[in-house]
Amino acid sequence: MIEILNGTHETVSYRSMTGVRAFINTEAEDFPLHWHTALEVIHPVTNEYTVKTNGRTVAFRPGDILLIPPGELHALLAPRDGKRLILQFDYSLFSGLSGMDFLLHALRPCFLLSASELPDTAASLSRLLHEIVEEYLSDDPFREPAVRSLLLRFLVSLGRTVVTDSGRFSQVSPSKQQEYIETFLAVCAYINEHCTEPLSIEKLAGLAGFSRYHFSRLFKQFTGQSCYEYLTGRRLAHAERLLLSPDLSVTEAALQSGFSSISTFNRLFREKNGCTPSSYRSLNRGVLLDPVNP
Repeated sequence: MIEILNGTHETVSYRSMTGVRAFINTEAEDFPLHWHTALEVIHPVTNEYTVKTNGRTVAFRPGDILLIPPGELHALLAPRDGKRLILQFDYSLFSGLSGMDFLLHALRPCFLLSASELPDTAASLSRLLHEIVEEYLSDDPFREPAVRSLLLRFLVSLGRTVVTDSGRFSQVSPSKQQEYIETFLAVCAYINEHCTEPLSIEKLAGLAGFSRYHFSRLFKQFTGQSCYEYLTGRRLAHAERLLLSPDLSVTEAALQSGFSSISTFNRLFREKNGCTPSSYRSLNRGVLLDPVNP
C-alpha cells in the first residue's frame, strides 16, 4: 500500500519503528511508477510478483527475494491472489559501516536472489526476513534493537553472497580471492567517500597496488562496471540527493557532485533516470516540468 504519494515520490511512513516498516501484503493491487528513499525488500510467500524498473520486467516466485535500492523508479504488478512479505527501511541506518556503500551500489537498479540458483542462501535470508517481521509486529521489549540486529545480519549475509558467490576472481586461489575482495572493497569505499573530487584511474590503481591495466581489469571483475562507470554512478547518486535541496541550482548540484561539464551531467543524468535534472527535482514536488516519460 502506498500511503503518501506526491507525483512519483512515495514518502514511506515509519509509524511504529524509526526507519523501518514491515508488513504482509495480500492485496491484488498494482502500484504505479514511484520511488522512495527506503530500500525495499519483497519476498513472495504464495504466488509470483512482478516489478518493472529501469526498462526491465522481473517476475519472481515464492522463495525468491527482490531488493529495490533507494531512488529507483519502479512499478509493481500483483496477481489476483497471493501473499508476500514487504520490508522497507532507511539504509542510512547502516551506510556508515564498512562495505555497505558498495553493497547498495551493487544492488542497483534491482537485485533478484533466486531460490532456484542459491537455495541455501535464499532459505537463510527468508528465515531472517520472517524473524524481522515477527519482531516488528510483536510487543516484546527491545523490539527495535532486535529488528536492527536482524536487519544487519540480513545485509551482512547478502553482502557476502554478492562478493563471494558470484564468481568474482574465480581464476585465482581462495586466499588471493579474499585479498582482492578486501582490496577492492577498500577502493570502492575510497571512491564513495571522495567521488566529488577529481579522481584518476592512475591514483586509484596506485592505492590498490596494481598497474592501470591490471587494476581496470580486476575492478570490472569485482563491480561489473568500469571504474569510470562506477565513479559516475556515485556522482549521480550524490547529485540526486543535492537536487532535493531547493537552495541549490542544477548547475551547483552538478559541480558539487564532481561534474565539470554541465552538458555531460545532463546527458548522463537523463540516461540514468529517464528525465532531466530539473524534471527530477520537480517530480519530487509532484510537478512535472518537462513532458518526459520516465
